[in-house]
Amino acid sequence: MTTARGRRPGAPDTRAEVLTAARTSFAEKGFRGTTIRAVAASAGVDPALVHHYFGSKDDLFVAALEIPVDPREVLAPVVAAGPDGSGERLLRTFLGVWDDPAVQPGLLAMVRALIADDDGGLVRDAFIPVVVGPVLAGLVADRPEVRVPLVASQLMGLIVARYLVALPPLARMPADDLVARVGPTLQHYLTGDLP
Repeated sequence: MTTARGRRPGAPDTRAEVLTAARTSFAEKGFRGTTIRAVAASAGVDPALVHHYFGSKDDLFVAALEIPVDPREVLAPVVAAGPDGSGERLLRTFLGVWDDPAVQPGLLAMVRALIADDDGGLVRDAFIPVVVGPVLAGLVADRPEVRVPLVASQLMGLIVARYLVALPPLARMPADDLVARVGPTLQHYLTGDLP
């Protein structure tokens, strides 16, 4: 028995079905355990169609998260400007996206879904190394395996404190104040001397 290639006959929204299959697989098997072939089989399509719609497994993961913005695209100008001053630029860009009322609900939904992952595998094995890590690695000269998790821990803590828990005074602090207070820490993690 052979599998037909391409779109199934009569399927009006094959792309959505692939995304549903991908979300289920990432939730149940994690990033490492999910394959394009398995997602395609679950959606009843050929793996080539999954590649056609989404490209790589990394891109499929980002699409499955339903992030209202692609962090790789948003952070590209921060990286392009170089390591000097990148801590403040990174945080200013980060806060600009997170404080946008049109984008924030989707980001909160994504974070809640990632946190709901019982063993943290989607954050540890996928979101940080696939989505954020490669971008941030462009800002560090050495030891990205140490520096990127340090930056991620600071940003994740800020997300939880400012947006999920609404911890005073962080929840109401103006972005400029946060950049002035937290930006130097991020800069140290990115380019400073580490023990």
